[in-house]
Amino acid sequence: MLNLPQSTEVKRPLPKAQLYKRFDWKPSQRESFDGEVSRLDFVNWITPRTLPAIAEGAEVKEIFVIEISIKSRDFDIKNITMLAKSIPQRIVYILRHSDEVRIAVFHTKLFITDWQDVNAAMLTLNGLNLDVVWEKIISFVGEFSLEQDKSLIEQIKENEERTMILQQIEALERQMRSTSQPRRQRELYSEIKKLKILL
Repeated sequence: MLNLPQSTEVKRPLPKAQLYKRFDWKPSQRESFDGEVSRLDFVNWITPRTLPAIAEGAEVKEIFVIEISIKSRDFDIKNITMLAKSIPQRIVYILRHSDEVRIAVFHTKLFITDWQDVNAAMLTLNGLNLDVVWEKIISFVGEFSLEQDKSLIEQIKENEERTMILQQIEALERQMRSTSQPRRQRELYSEIKKLKILL
């Protein structure tokens, strides 16, 4: 799956009961997770042992791929975020429903792709070490590029701030269109101009 090298393949089930024992989830969180997830499988292990062409990183020593079989396309992303926050590892999640998948990764926040056919979904491992491979996986799933001289965390923070500014501009533009008072329109236009300078 994801066209990953065969040498990285591992097929091992991850029993939900084992996870619940390990994590300090509230009964309502367990119930919600259990209601949406039918099974979890550990499917790939990316490490210099399984992929000698890629060196260990200074921070990233291994990357896991876990397939999560979900009961409905309409699942709650909070459950995946909760799982990702509970496991302090670099993990790529394949959320599978029937013959469709979404790829998800967590790095300060959850990034998730759109639905795609299971046979078309691919994940390319680019980089000489696992630090670079992980950064490229995050930027691929999150659909952004890492600017030069910026760390992954800095880039994510900058992207979030930019998104918030764009949302504020959109909201102010809607207000400007709906108001008929010229003075209020000028005030809103002035606020929009200030925000655009920050982009």
